[in-house]
Amino acid sequence: MKKILIINGPNLNLLGVREKSIYGDQDFKSYFETLKQRFPELDLNYFQSNSEGAIIDKIHEVGFDIDGIVLNAGAYTHTSVAIGDAIAAVKTAVIEVHISNVYAREEFRHKSYLAKNCKGVICGFGLDGYRLAIEGLI
Repeated sequence: MKKILIINGPNLNLLGVREKSIYGDQDFKSYFETLKQRFPELDLNYFQSNSEGAIIDKIHEVGFDIDGIVLNAGAYTHTSVAIGDAIAAVKTAVIEVHISNVYAREEFRHKSYLAKNCKGVICGFGLDGYRLAIEGLI
């Protein structure tokens, strides 16, 4: 059974509550249950942290043993060289995901410090981007 971990970064614990016009009104916990039902053949797990170090630690912890990581690093995408380095350091394929189309937003969101070390990038498809990323990994 393939193992895939979804990692969500800062403020994504507030999905369904924050800025609904950008992020929608569904919380991630219920969406994650939908993903688990859609992909019963996968060992699908979820981790969320608002802390850059915790995200790096989780990538190090699983990045040599699982089949894929779906990573929405939130604002750390645009600021964290360290998360980009963590992705480069592990063997596991990582797909960067963003709920919104970051290129239609503020200019500082147009730069990703993660993308060059990822297998691919998906943005602008709402929560469905996670499903697309999982399909890309399998």
